[in-house]
Amino acid sequence: MKTLDLSALGRTLAKNKYVLLALCLGLLLLLLPRKSAAAESGAGAPMAASGIPLDTESGRIAALLSKIRGVGETEVLLSGNGAVVVCQGADDAQVRLNVTNAVAAYTGLGSDKITVMKMK
Repeated sequence: MKTLDLSALGRTLAKNKYVLLALCLGLLLLLLPRKSAAAESGAGAPMAASGIPLDTESGRIAALLSKIRGVGETEVLLSGNGAVVVCQGADDAQVRLNVTNAVAAYTGLGSDKITVMKMK
C-alpha cells in the first residue's frame, strides 16, 4: 500500500497553479445564472421597461410627438435596442432635435439609438 506524500503533492500543485486557477474560473462561469431559453427567444410580446408592450408604447409616443410644434403626422417603431421615428417635419433640424430629445427622455435610449426620418 502506497502512502500519500504531501510534499510531492504540494510541489505538483505549485507547478500547476495557473492551470488549476483557470479550471476553477471555468467552473465558476459555468455555474453563473443565465437567461432562460424563453427569454432569449423573445417569447411573448416585446415589453418596454415599464412593462407595457412596445406596440402600445409606440402609439403613445407617436401621439405625444405629433403634438410638438412642427412635427406633424408621426409613426414610431420601438425595439429594445433603439427607436425609429418617421414624421412630416423631420426636414427641420430643430424638429429632429426636439423629437430625439423627447424620445430619449421617455425611453431612456441614447440619442445615438434614435433615428428621425422625413415622412413621404
